[in-house]
Amino acid sequence: MAPGPYRRVLLKLSGEMLAGSSRAGIDRETLAWLAGQIKTVHESGVDLGLVIGGGNIYRGIQGTAEGMDRGSADSMGMLATIINALALQDVLERIGIDTRVMTAVRVDALAEPYIRRRAIRHLEKRRVVLLAGGTGNPFFTTDTAAALRAAELRAELLAKATRVEGIYSADPEKIPKATRYTTITYSDFLRQDLKVMDATAVTLCRENAIPIVVFHLEKDNLVRLLRGEEVGTTVKEAV
Repeated sequence: MAPGPYRRVLLKLSGEMLAGSSRAGIDRETLAWLAGQIKTVHESGVDLGLVIGGGNIYRGIQGTAEGMDRGSADSMGMLATIINALALQDVLERIGIDTRVMTAVRVDALAEPYIRRRAIRHLEKRRVVLLAGGTGNPFFTTDTAAALRAAELRAELLAKATRVEGIYSADPEKIPKATRYTTITYSDFLRQDLKVMDATAVTLCRENAIPIVVFHLEKDNLVRLLRGEEVGTTVKEAV
């Protein structure tokens, strides 16, 4: 992969991405394929941080809907993200990529606590940094955690991988005729109350001038995106 326009990128993956077609658990073939994509990007010179959700194992919002205390449910979701990060770390290191798992929730026997300056140093040393545990607080999504880490680590782009091609005027899985945007401003995204990413995350990126690309994680889309090709939908300020 030839060098692209980005030097440092924060990639947000949903937990469901690790489950493959089953939508639950961890699919080893999917994990291996994803690791190969990450290796290609990493070897091109991009500093890469990843925030991984935990929805393939447990979703805090699910527990809340079933009557569980929101704080307890979100804490369980944070632990699920740590499991996913450790699984991806194992596969990446098997193919020769140096990594660090850093968590906002302390589990010192398994991973490093998240410290911003240490995370930046790992990136400078060409390690892929897997950022788990969300923000470390309930009531915040992993989208918000990704936006926060992108700002803290001075990322030039927040790339969010999804199951659809980009951002649509409505849910394309429910309304097939929904219009896909190639670009949209932060303000228009928030005004239309689009649900592909949470409003707190988009607001944080707007305040820190971090563009967002929402794209479908299939084939070589991640590689194409970080090579500078037009993939998915870009959220940024109006030109």
